[in-house]
Amino acid sequence: MDARNTEAATETPAASSGRKRAVLYRMVMDKHVCPWGLKSRWLLRRKGYEIDDRWLTSRAETDAFKEEHGVKTTPQTFIDGVRIGGYDALSEYFGAKKKDPDAKTYTPVLVVFAVTALMALAAGWAAEGALLSIRAAEWFIAFSMCALAMLKLRDIDGFATMFLGYDLLARRIVPYAYVYPFAELLAGVLMVAGVLNVISIPVALFIGTVGAVSVFRAVYIQKRELKCACVGGDSNVPLGALSLTENLMMIAMAVWMALGHGAM
Repeated sequence: MDARNTEAATETPAASSGRKRAVLYRMVMDKHVCPWGLKSRWLLRRKGYEIDDRWLTSRAETDAFKEEHGVKTTPQTFIDGVRIGGYDALSEYFGAKKKDPDAKTYTPVLVVFAVTALMALAAGWAAEGALLSIRAAEWFIAFSMCALAMLKLRDIDGFATMFLGYDLLARRIVPYAYVYPFAELLAGVLMVAGVLNVISIPVALFIGTVGAVSVFRAVYIQKRELKCACVGGDSNVPLGALSLTENLMMIAMAVWMALGHGAM
């Protein structure tokens, strides 16, 4: 298709309709369709714009466009003859707050807890015909341990590097930083299955206690502002209450099972 073909010509009346209009340049190639271009088109449609959708169908055409307009990236949106920019700039044009890539957020941890809670409720319903039960609460903790361990194992070296910033045992024995995610996963899986409590209980109690003491010391005694490695080494989750919660959950689960109350 000709890069100058437009959605407006095939989907809507011409400019005489009085609708708001925008020109969007985006990469549409045989082996690559720019996702940011698709998001820009969607946003413009949502805001009621008639879009003159101009495709850049080759690398040469894309490079020529960048050189002509003095830009480094595509897509590029023009409204009323003024260049707005890429998707982020377009979002800001419509009132969205500028995103700070270094901003601290608890979202990754909250998402893990929300998903594992839903999984525990679903498992409880499937196994016992009840959403709320002691078994479902146990599964919630065990599922959370497994999910958090999985996130750490995506980039174990990155996790270990961040973990060494505050964990007391890892600072003395560096390999512990690499063992930790596997230990958390092992304890979580065994707790889900309800087997080998003789392994899962001491493992969860040990890593949970060391972790809780380390976080409490770093945050509440030393007053340090650190990033938490609980969801991996590439997150902006601040070390604090939620980080402490992960460890306290493991301790509580281990004590609960050690006292013989667990259904596992």
